[in-house]
Amino acid sequence: MCGAPPGSRPLEGVVVVEIALWVAGPATAAVLADWGATVVKVEPLGGDPQRHLEGLRPPGAPAEGGNPTFDVSNRGKRSVAVDLKSDQGREVVEKLLGQADVLVTNMRMPALARLGLDHESTLGRHPRLVYALMTGYGLRGPHADAPGYDTGAFWARSGIAASLTVPGGTPPFQRGAMGDRSAAVALAGGVAAALLARERTGRGQLVSSSLYRWGTYLLASDLSIALQFGAPMATARRDVMASPTVNCYRCADDRWVWLIGLERDRHWPPLVRAVGRPSWLTDERFATSSARQQHAQELIASLDALFAEKSRAEWLTIFDECDVWAEPVNTIEDVLVDEQFLAAGGLVELPGTGTLTVNTPLDFGDTPVGPRAAAPALGAQTEDVLSWLGYTPADIETLRSAGVVG
Repeated sequence: MCGAPPGSRPLEGVVVVEIALWVAGPATAAVLADWGATVVKVEPLGGDPQRHLEGLRPPGAPAEGGNPTFDVSNRGKRSVAVDLKSDQGREVVEKLLGQADVLVTNMRMPALARLGLDHESTLGRHPRLVYALMTGYGLRGPHADAPGYDTGAFWARSGIAASLTVPGGTPPFQRGAMGDRSAAVALAGGVAAALLARERTGRGQLVSSSLYRWGTYLLASDLSIALQFGAPMATARRDVMASPTVNCYRCADDRWVWLIGLERDRHWPPLVRAVGRPSWLTDERFATSSARQQHAQELIASLDALFAEKSRAEWLTIFDECDVWAEPVNTIEDVLVDEQFLAAGGLVELPGTGTLTVNTPLDFGDTPVGPRAAAPALGAQTEDVLSWLGYTPADIETLRSAGVVG
């Protein structure tokens, strides 16, 4: 469709219509596009508002230079600008859905109903369609129709922010679209499963996820503990961690390392060797796991003093020699030059642009995946897609003159 290049990607030949805004819905469709689907992004005439989001430039960045947060969620798609409030615009979308395998949307359910695009009526007209719906809070309940940005539904209401807040502290801010993008990968997996089910049954179905449910699933350990024992786990504090082998430490160069020795007795002797304190193995304050927990504050303060004597690079070398399990606490700048990140395929080049972008987090052994093009300009493929649907050049000009398409 529309000049899609041939290939053997996992979802090659699958046609996806995206009627979505901001991040969670578009990111779902972007994953499907990376997996080979042909994605037609239906935008309002003014464009997806994420195109125009301001304030996401670091200090000193030039005013021009694109919108990387939009681009990463919309690469490899075809943009069609349509006025969905008009009868003719809805007719265009109806023809698109008649050719599609999947609809991806994160519009609020009342708005979808007003447009005749709610899942009940849409699946009634297109029973083979996989209808992928991302909501803020789910399909039922008193807040089912509430606006659901991920800062609210995923970060705040789910319990994540509070669970990361130390006593007396303020809730931490999440990084941009963390909930949106992680939930998008989950919903993309749901779409793939629903397509497989359709192969067996001949029928499409609704597959839905919510930012709220995704946030609570990430907190499944905490919620399960509270369910079983009637009380939640306390928020971790590094100065009183029960085990010093699972903690972060500041080095002499003001960079941090994180020890990941989860097995307390197994990982304690290597740490003792690394910091040069063999006497701690027989010191009654630290000789056993329970003793270390009882004297945690004292022990961590001693380790803090030792870690402050060497740079992070020096410590990481020592850890390798002593079999201490640890990782650097990387900054964004660190990640972008991390040889492991690069070797593992964390970055990918947008074809024909020379621009690097962040790769989606799943790889396939026998079928290629990854972006096939940069994010489209608003309405860049309107004429192409309408021609594919059977509209003549005169039809397209009439729709454009009437303000139905852009």
